Amino acid sequence: MHARRWLTGIVAVPILIYLIGPGPRWLFQSLLCAAALLALNEFYRIVHPRVPPAVRILMMFLTSVLFLALSLRRIILVPGVIALFAPAPLLHSLFRSMPPSEKNTAVAACALLGPVYTCLPLALLVLIDFQPGGNLWIFFLLTVVFATDTGAFYAGRTWGKHRLYEAVSPKKTWEGAAGGFLAGTAAGALFAAYTGLQPLNPELFLLAAAVGTAGQVGDLVESMIKRNHGVKDSGNLLPGHGGVLDRVDSVLGAVPVLYLYMILFAL
Repeated sequence: MHARRWLTGIVAVPILIYLIGPGPRWLFQSLLCAAALLALNEFYRIVHPRVPPAVRILMMFLTSVLFLALSLRRIILVPGVIALFAPAPLLHSLFRSMPPSEKNTAVAACALLGPVYTCLPLALLVLIDFQPGGNLWIFFLLTVVFATDTGAFYAGRTWGKHRLYEAVSPKKTWEGAAGGFLAGTAAGALFAAYTGLQPLNPELFLLAAAVGTAGQVGDLVESMIKRNHGVKDSGNLLPGHGGVLDRVDSVLGAVPVLYLYMILFAL
């Protein structure tokens, strides 16, 4: 498992570097859209397999339209598309021939939570990419997230004794979380300083620490979802990593933090 995890990373990282860096922007945006759709499908399969196929298709269609609007820089359309995520499953429930039941509302709520949780954070990466130096900011985010994940894994395996949140993720420890925090903060700060993205100062360390911490929280959230439904992995698409949702869970938590920082302080 560990060897397959590294092998998948060795194959995927150069492709990811190309797409985020010099690659065509439409190709990077297409990758984000594909990841969002795959993660959304995995979420539905875990949380509520009985979400009607028509609702799944409708939510995936709206997600695709959202990414298309962003890719074409039709930002004015984005709020309207997002606003349709809620009424779409509710209208489907309304016009189906079925007896009234609280389960209908639960299905609609699950259908709405899916794209909000899995798709909107990835869509924010498109907006970050539009900004000056946007691809460097994305590299910064991924550097922090990957360093945090790697640091937490090895620190936990070497020194881990005290469980972080056993009910949600029995293998995670406070020692691992601390190791991930330090590794992600250091890696992010060094990356930003080396690339000229930000000077080496306390604000940069705080940003890297906040992004890394949000990533760890995102990881725990996905672990909670899987634990709630008795699932080990969200899928098996990525050897050694599980599903797409397993791989992007930390990113889903970290992206909103970076986006808010850029909007409030960096732009």
